[in-house]
Amino acid sequence: MGLACFAGGFFAARKYMEDYLKKNPPINEQMLRTMMVQMGQKPSEKKLHQMMAAMKANMDKK
Repeated sequence: MGLACFAGGFFAARKYMEDYLKKNPPINEQMLRTMMVQMGQKPSEKKLHQMMAAMKANMDKK
């Protein structure tokens, strides 16, 4: 009984966190722009959109 409750809770929490991270990604375009400037790159809109799309595609795979 206890093991079944633990497993059910684990999978429910996992699903909740996956949905939460899809709705509220841990990094946004402003953060990417700041990181690129700190690395010495000039952040173009095209490059920012490409990086965001790649991150979104990577999250959707999992």
